Amino acid sequence: MPLVKDYTPVPLANTDLFKALKVGNTTVEHRVVMAPLTRMRAHAPGHIPNKDWEVVYYDQRSKRKGTMIITEAVSPSAQSSGIDNAPGIWTPEQIEQWTKIFNKIHENGSFVWVQLCATGRQAFPDAMARDGLRYDSASDNLYMDDELKERAIKSNNPQHGITKDEIKQYIKDFVQGTKNAVEAGADGVEIHSCNGCLLNQFLDPTSNHRTDEYGGSIENRSRFTLEVIDALIEAVGPERVGIRLSPWNRYAGMSGSADPTLLSQYCYVVGELEKRAKAGKRIAFIHLIEPRVTDIFFDCTAVPEDDGTNDFIYSIWKGVVIRAGMFPSRPDSIKAAVANDQTMIAAGRYFISTPDLVDRLEKGQPLNKYDRSTFYSFTKEGFTDYPTYEEAVKLENSN
Repeated sequence: MPLVKDYTPVPLANTDLFKALKVGNTTVEHRVVMAPLTRMRAHAPGHIPNKDWEVVYYDQRSKRKGTMIITEAVSPSAQSSGIDNAPGIWTPEQIEQWTKIFNKIHENGSFVWVQLCATGRQAFPDAMARDGLRYDSASDNLYMDDELKERAIKSNNPQHGITKDEIKQYIKDFVQGTKNAVEAGADGVEIHSCNGCLLNQFLDPTSNHRTDEYGGSIENRSRFTLEVIDALIEAVGPERVGIRLSPWNRYAGMSGSADPTLLSQYCYVVGELEKRAKAGKRIAFIHLIEPRVTDIFFDCTAVPEDDGTNDFIYSIWKGVVIRAGMFPSRPDSIKAAVANDQTMIAAGRYFISTPDLVDRLEKGQPLNKYDRSTFYSFTKEGFTDYPTYEEAVKLENSN
């Protein structure tokens, strides 16, 4: 695998990136987080984490002691899923595999948080119909795109705006998924309220046309997300709960930076979380996706960077902040971000391609190039075969 040559690595060993920080009940030894990364390697049917590759994959990326790992998106229930090769955590078989993964990460002296996700209208309606499940979203028939609309119609599974009772069931599913994760050994969970999945569909006015207490106003659109957070705080304590938000995201039909009023939505959510914190219920972290990542299928170089800033959070939230958005190849951006003492940076694509990423950032060593074509393929290639720096140098020298 070739090394990246289009930027100049800078050793970050003596920067704030390598200061310890308390996150929930854990204390990380540096501020590089492995971002949640959908990889589509779970066994289907069954949504079981891959028995052959997943332990190795997470082992490779947690070798640096004190690393915070956030898992790929994990469904807390069958109704929350809808994508065959995405993993779940609601059956004994799934939980058994996750327990092995969590144990391996902890053996390495690192920490693991499970990202819990309800897919909503990003699910495949025909796959949901096959399994006798609804095709859910915030509102009826506001499809993400024409392809999913056609698949929904052909499978007689139209997009369904969930009822208040169904919202309550989703909250119960999040609670049970959280309990399953913690009982299996996870240090906590991150709630997926970003990138166009179900909770984000409630937050965004383009996908939420409801007229009840879950739609319309900023407060109402925030209600579902905050009810999930409150239920998890009650179930396992605030120190085991985090949340991921994408204020600027346009992916999956979200408004993001295209709507100049939408930032007020996220200021309200963050403010509500800070209110809970001041009442003694501070969650472990808030994780934000940078405005330069408005679409997860584009590299940041293809996305304008003048659409906004996540710095707004520091005026409201006084806890740990994780910021994600192609930081590893931008050492100056890393140093600027972690100069704020409550901030960590998350790496995604380069944590896929560079299993020893933390060591390389520390030493100023070049990163491995990533192969986007294998991000979501059901193969060992592009999953567990990326080299360490020493292995990469040997490969380059042998060519």
